[in-house]
Amino acid sequence: MPEASAPGTPAGVLALDFGERRIGVATGDTLTASARPLGTVAARAGQPDWDALGRLVRDWQPRLAVIGVPYNMDGSPGRLTERARGFAREFATRFGIEVATVDERLSSHEAHDRLRERRRAGTLRRRVRKGDLDSVAACVLLEQWLRGR
Repeated sequence: MPEASAPGTPAGVLALDFGERRIGVATGDTLTASARPLGTVAARAGQPDWDALGRLVRDWQPRLAVIGVPYNMDGSPGRLTERARGFAREFATRFGIEVATVDERLSSHEAHDRLRERRRAGTLRRRVRKGDLDSVAACVLLEQWLRGR
């Protein structure tokens, strides 16, 4: 996969997988249609670490944020649907960045499969951490958005 932008270079897109404890983060570029996981940002009691998110925005200079919104398998809103929508609205307001939301059904499942395959192939030698899953899920969301635009 081609390398996405580096810090200090406009990334194009920042993807966020909202969660009550962690927010998975990935970066990508619309030109190369590439994405890569960056890690996670902590959240406490469902409140994101806005300062850490601000540093990411400052470092990566995205033109757009893609934020996952969870739905039930039947398409109905789930327990976190409105919280994720609220997070997306607040992110856009705080940072003045356009936000696109993406249905994140099955993104964690896809992320789990990718990490399991990396372990099987030997490219990931340590145990998979929860943060790994969240950041790869953000990468999945971004790739889904890039394919659908």
